[in-house]
Amino acid sequence: MRVMTATEVSRNFAAVLDHAEHGETIIITRGGRRLATLSPAAAGNGAAIKEFLRGTPVDDDFAADVAAARDHLTDELSGTWPDA
Repeated sequence: MRVMTATEVSRNFAAVLDHAEHGETIIITRGGRRLATLSPAAAGNGAAIKEFLRGTPVDDDFAADVAAARDHLTDELSGTWPDA
């Protein structure tokens, strides 16, 4: 865990984000007091959205649109990439 002043963080923001991206937690202080904690974001896999929508009724047209989009993407990604 790294401790940095707010001034240090502002002057080295890109490097601070690099540290967080690599798993480090940074405590940010101002005037010797803890002000904030910067830590790596949790990787999302859609589970939170699924839990949020659990029990929520889905419009049939919307469900059909999602299924069609999923089928289209599956078809597109199963072959070779198209030439640009």
